[in-house]
Amino acid sequence: MRKELSFVLNGDEVLVEVEPHWTLLYLLREVLELKGSKEGCGYGECGACTVVIDGKAVNSCIFPAMEAQGRSVVTIEGILPKDGSLHPLQQSFVDHGAVQCGFCSPGMIMSAYGLLQEKADPTDEEIKESIEGNLCRCTGYVKIIEAIRSAAKGE
Repeated sequence: MRKELSFVLNGDEVLVEVEPHWTLLYLLREVLELKGSKEGCGYGECGACTVVIDGKAVNSCIFPAMEAQGRSVVTIEGILPKDGSLHPLQQSFVDHGAVQCGFCSPGMIMSAYGLLQEKADPTDEEIKESIEGNLCRCTGYVKIIEAIRSAAKGE
């Protein structure tokens, strides 16, 4: 039995009917066709599905869609400036070679985005903690940490 769900998605009010068993990731990818968040593991272990809800990074693959009611959800698509340029975090990932296959990048960037919503100038330890739930098989993490640090400093 579908239920009505109302929330803010990337700055826009959304009203949609959802099945009670849907995850937020399913709603975003399959219904709303926002493909930036990925399903890697489906168990909240890899971070490829990370979105920011009310300023906090969340694994959308295990987050019930109905729990988004009345909340603000930001996906990787929602951080792009209106002029079509890259968000400073995205540009920093490119500049520092922190992107290889790209599968984990949206989740990494959204975890970092969530951190920077809380702390404008995080320490390296705080950066590491913010991405500890995000797995990358290509780059290791040094370049990713450098990219986040650089973006935080506005470099």
